[in-house]
Amino acid sequence: MAIEQTLILCKADAVARGLVGEILTRFERRGYTIAAMKLFTVDEARAKKHYAEHDGKPFFPGLISYLTSAPIVALVVEGSDAVEGCRSSIGATNPIKAAPGSIRGDFAQTIGRNLVHGSDSPESAKREIAIWFQPNEIASRKHDLEAWLVST
Repeated sequence: MAIEQTLILCKADAVARGLVGEILTRFERRGYTIAAMKLFTVDEARAKKHYAEHDGKPFFPGLISYLTSAPIVALVVEGSDAVEGCRSSIGATNPIKAAPGSIRGDFAQTIGRNLVHGSDSPESAKREIAIWFQPNEIASRKHDLEAWLVST
């Protein structure tokens, strides 16, 4: 069990609908810790950098427009296999196909308003976290978590 960090973005629909607390609770109840959290009004340059792999795709302009339309909350979530575990908690990109009990399955309405973004690999997580946070803004508990896992 690797202790990882992953980036979670609570998108504008999550903030506007008052679901950020519920989303945080879901990760914390699963045993993850919040290592960093910030409220952002996202500029176009940051949005384009975050979603760079989608540049040139037909949905890219809409994705950028939505990410910059209203405040979002960015999180660094940390824990054992955090990337895969958080993505499981989030659910499928299309809320119609997301499992009941997942964040998107319980709360999201459409694929274009699916509440959250989660890094899809440890490599993506490192790249994405660096877009949203400076290293000194992250309160890592990796050593404490590894010690706890070994003792249980």
